[in-house]
Amino acid sequence: MELHPKFWEFTLRLSVAFVLGAIIGLDRTFRAKDAGFRTHILVSIGSALIMIISQYGFEDLVGVDTTRYDPARIAAQVVSGIGFIGAGTIILQKHIVRGLTTAAGLWATAGIGLAVGSGMYAIGIVTTILTLLGLELFPLIFKNAGIHTLLVQYSTTNYSNIKNINEEVSRCNGRLVSYSAEKIGTDENSVYRVNIVIRSINSETESYIINYIQQQPDVLLEKVD
Repeated sequence: MELHPKFWEFTLRLSVAFVLGAIIGLDRTFRAKDAGFRTHILVSIGSALIMIISQYGFEDLVGVDTTRYDPARIAAQVVSGIGFIGAGTIILQKHIVRGLTTAAGLWATAGIGLAVGSGMYAIGIVTTILTLLGLELFPLIFKNAGIHTLLVQYSTTNYSNIKNINEEVSRCNGRLVSYSAEKIGTDENSVYRVNIVIRSINSETESYIINYIQQQPDVLLEKVD
């Protein structure tokens, strides 16, 4: 088996794609996202490999009269095909859409892999830095911007607590997007398990609502997401 003249160059490209994909993936792993560093590594090096194949895998056909050689054709399929993986990370639960950022991150990682696979190391590194800035720095700077969605699950033995909490959410300019309550047990020893989805314009409103629920008598806060 004869090695390609650019074998070590290809190895370097795959290695750089591995590192850059791992950097973005570790950020997602630390944030407990479904697509972690392993997924991002595979997307990055896979895209780099496909780009290398797209550029150099058909060299023996170059010069044949009937051959139409287009290195961008296979790479273009990666851009659209990675959407299937991204779609798998998006979840719709109780009127909350989650996973959009992770899906977009996978798509960007695929682009980074294609860039490195084509030998554009500098632009791949710059894109990685900008991606991390978008994932980490901007949310810190603009943490109070945009719409915040909060999923709260609690249980109570007093039905009036449910009404009080819902009214307080509206009073503090929160929007009650979804509400469900399940009665468990008999009338004498019944427990109401409640799920509510709240949207607000700032994190202070979220904190206030959580504290208000915790302060209510006979209320057990079970989950906040």
